[in-house]
Amino acid sequence: MTVGAAEREVADLLPVGAAPAECERVLREVPLWFHTFALNRAAGIYTPGVARDHRYRLPYLPADFGGLRVLDVGTCDGFYAFLAEHRGAARVLAVDNEQFEQLARERFEVELTGGAAFRAVHGLLGSKVEYRQADALDLAGERERFDFVYCCGMLHRVENPLGVLRVLGGLLAPGGRLLVETYGMPGATSEAADVRVLAPGEATQGDDVHLWGFSPAGLGRLAGWAGLRESGDTAQLTVDGHPRLIATLLGDAA
Repeated sequence: MTVGAAEREVADLLPVGAAPAECERVLREVPLWFHTFALNRAAGIYTPGVARDHRYRLPYLPADFGGLRVLDVGTCDGFYAFLAEHRGAARVLAVDNEQFEQLARERFEVELTGGAAFRAVHGLLGSKVEYRQADALDLAGERERFDFVYCCGMLHRVENPLGVLRVLGGLLAPGGRLLVETYGMPGATSEAADVRVLAPGEATQGDDVHLWGFSPAGLGRLAGWAGLRESGDTAQLTVDGHPRLIATLLGDAA
């Protein structure tokens, strides 16, 4: 798979800087990548991530994570968890239920070991990011609190999106932020508080765990039920032909 300029632009924010021999080793060991990593930018070695053009997420990320406690739910290969660490986060917990294994099998006909790409990059970076295999709802009752929580690319894949938002909102420290990026609804108006139930494979052929599409007002109303409020930066856009929705949500104490 050719790595496009848009994917390289995002990947270059996290220069892994591994030796070419180590790059080739991990590329052989991991049969499918979700994120694009700049394993060795000088040598032009990038992972062939299947996720397309994440540049729209970048304005929503702190330029400086200095001292922040960060939770990345649905981390997959871990790019955003590692980027937070690279930008100075004091603590990063990355959580994934490894549903990507199912997607790899159904859509790409690849047998993948959950967390394989994460562990490969973790080793190359000498990272201290903690990885935990778990569902988002498994975090209910967790005592640790976080200043910044990622919920990117996964809310449309869970059976209980309201429950997930309630759990993640409950993990926010005072003044904390929850970044939600999810599947949108084509043509949704700003007033209609809609949630669409998708048919299997409707969003992407071969992807049968893609359940919901959200309008901006629908996500806002869901956030309200979860005890969260919008920060005013909610945006709808189209990425690689698909509707996307991104928003920063705040807790009551923010």
